[in-house]
Amino acid sequence: MRRVFSAEALKNIEQAIAASEAQHTAEIRFAVECALDTDALFRGQSAQARALDVFSNLRVWDTEANNGVLIYLLLADQDVEIVSDRAAQAKIGTDAWRTICSMMEVSFKHGNFEAGVLLGIEAVTQHLAKHFPRSDLNAVEPNELPNAPVVLHRHSDHKRRF
Repeated sequence: MRRVFSAEALKNIEQAIAASEAQHTAEIRFAVECALDTDALFRGQSAQARALDVFSNLRVWDTEANNGVLIYLLLADQDVEIVSDRAAQAKIGTDAWRTICSMMEVSFKHGNFEAGVLLGIEAVTQHLAKHFPRSDLNAVEPNELPNAPVVLHRHSDHKRRF
């Protein structure tokens, strides 16, 4: 994981999320996981199902305007999923998210993980700024969710740390 996402890369992603959120009233989280654990694989859990679990566990749904967005990367499969809360989903929709995921996956296939995530954040930002614009770009809005990327780790007991 550290070869793909150095401390500097994670900091750059955090700064990109903060810059994004200065343009709209929505909240973005980025989470990356090396691989699904053995139990999840035996249950046939997909990256999409895991993304929904992470969305819930990180409480991305718990924003005042119901416009939280999770960008989830399953590194082993180079599979990215975007999950959004109901207000963002209603305005933006699955097709837009799928297009962004595909664009990110192309970068990942070329080994450009940080660049792919930053491109994805920018594309998500364009949609969020259009549908959830800030009325005053100089106003300080509450940051409802942390901007720092979440690196999900396996423990020896196969439980995930959030």
